[in-house]
Amino acid sequence: MLRRLCLRDFVIVRELELEPCAGFSVLTGETGAGKSILIDALQLALGGRGDVGVVREGAARAEIGAEFDLPPSLVPWLDEAGFECQDPGSERLMLRRVIDAQGKSRAWINGGMATVTQLRDAADHLVDIHGQHAWQSLTRSASVRALLDAYAGLDLSPLAQTWSCWKAAGQALNDARARQVGLERERERLAWQLGEVDRLAPGDDEWNTLNAEHSRQSNAQALIDAARTALSLVSEADASAEELTGRAADALRAVAAHDAQLGSVISVLNDAQAQLQDAAHTLAGYLHRTEPDPEQLRKLDERVSAWLALARRYHRAPSELPALRAQWRDELKTLDAATDLAALERVLIEATASYTAEAKMVTKARRRAAPQLSAAVTQAMQPLGMAAGRFEVALRDTGAPQSFGVESVEFLVAGHKGSTPRPLAKVASGGELSRIALAIAVTTSQLTKGQDAAGTLIFDEIDAGIGGAVAEVVGRLMRQLGQERQVLAVTHLAQVAASADHHYLVSKATRGAVTMSSLREVGGEARVAEIARMLGGDRPSGTSLAHAQELLAIAAVDPQSPRREGHA
Repeated sequence: MLRRLCLRDFVIVRELELEPCAGFSVLTGETGAGKSILIDALQLALGGRGDVGVVREGAARAEIGAEFDLPPSLVPWLDEAGFECQDPGSERLMLRRVIDAQGKSRAWINGGMATVTQLRDAADHLVDIHGQHAWQSLTRSASVRALLDAYAGLDLSPLAQTWSCWKAAGQALNDARARQVGLERERERLAWQLGEVDRLAPGDDEWNTLNAEHSRQSNAQALIDAARTALSLVSEADASAEELTGRAADALRAVAAHDAQLGSVISVLNDAQAQLQDAAHTLAGYLHRTEPDPEQLRKLDERVSAWLALARRYHRAPSELPALRAQWRDELKTLDAATDLAALERVLIEATASYTAEAKMVTKARRRAAPQLSAAVTQAMQPLGMAAGRFEVALRDTGAPQSFGVESVEFLVAGHKGSTPRPLAKVASGGELSRIALAIAVTTSQLTKGQDAAGTLIFDEIDAGIGGAVAEVVGRLMRQLGQERQVLAVTHLAQVAASADHHYLVSKATRGAVTMSSLREVGGEARVAEIARMLGGDRPSGTSLAHAQELLAIAAVDPQSPRREGHA
């Protein structure tokens, strides 16, 4: 439920705070006092559209904060979105919205920056708002269908998913048929190119190894000549490096006894002689194993030429040919699948079967729920001045699969006994429309109280066009709803206000050239005076005051009323 609503510099409100209690609360006041401004502010905090016009004149920004009990159904969403509770173990949810004088909007959830879309997602778990024109949404097919589906407890996400698969499968088949000739030509071209590369069969790491071996074979004689020269200079020729190094070590060794410093030089010369011997041994082995191989060189020339020719033809570096081969193989598989009409047809058949199965289950649930909703709303209409009226939920075949199923939903109403139910949009009386919308709102709200329903119901002048005994019934209905959920109602009806558990008075005052709204809870004589004003105008008479006291007394002793406190 809503625990606190704070406004600052919003429209004509400088600063205002509302802490609504559980049960049924009403907001009343003169026309233009700002009753609906509170609802507008709450809708803004819940992700509604806002612009610079909501900023109070002369202020830098408008701020709205709303604090709710945290519904369990919202916890997984908060965790996934990364909105942690500010106070560990807290069971409260904090929403904040700021719009500055330039129209820039910012939002927060539990102190973390949020998007307006995220505010709207949270709002679905927090508040149900029924406005004075609620009946208008009941003439729109999508809204009507959503209402019936909620009544039936339907989750349409599996159906929407199968519909998307069915749609995609049909599109793929149609595209393949339309592009069959072009796809086949593309497939043939790609298969021929891939065949060329397959004949070469380039290995993933082959090019570097091939290039190195080709270079070695191409320069085999030069390598042999250089190795022979090096071997001769190291150990075979007269005055070779090995011999000269040995002679130098012997000369020093003969006089080393006279100066110890020469010992380190002799060690270095001995090491050098050993390394020269190792080098001579390695060079001899190299010459033994290495000799020109014309046949191997010819094969390497052909292989390198083939690599370079394909690389030039397809404008790639030689080392990229293996990756190009893999890419073309994947593309060919895709084209094979796209040109396999039989396979695409099988996919479409399977997708159609999956969609049909889901759609049948949805249709069955709707057909089961439709008469139940019809009977429940019909019953709710009877005390609302529509005795013998009848409400029907009609299912119409859409003629083609849709993401929501194979039927649309329409609400039909017969306002009087013997009349034929007609589409709600064609019911002429505005008062009748409001009463029907109220009956539907009460029925669906009662139904969802045990489900993942919003904890707060708001009725914004939904009782417009209603009066007399019907108004008393409306007040009792709202109070009954307040036993299960928090109910806030903006009303002009004294009978509805008298039925409330809590009564808040919204007033406005002009200070200089500035008009501002304020809010306070009223009880006792102040409440009697406000209800009397609602009955008889700005200056309540003794008659209107007595009538107000009578309404409060009747509401207080109503056997259907919950335990109430703080009333006159």
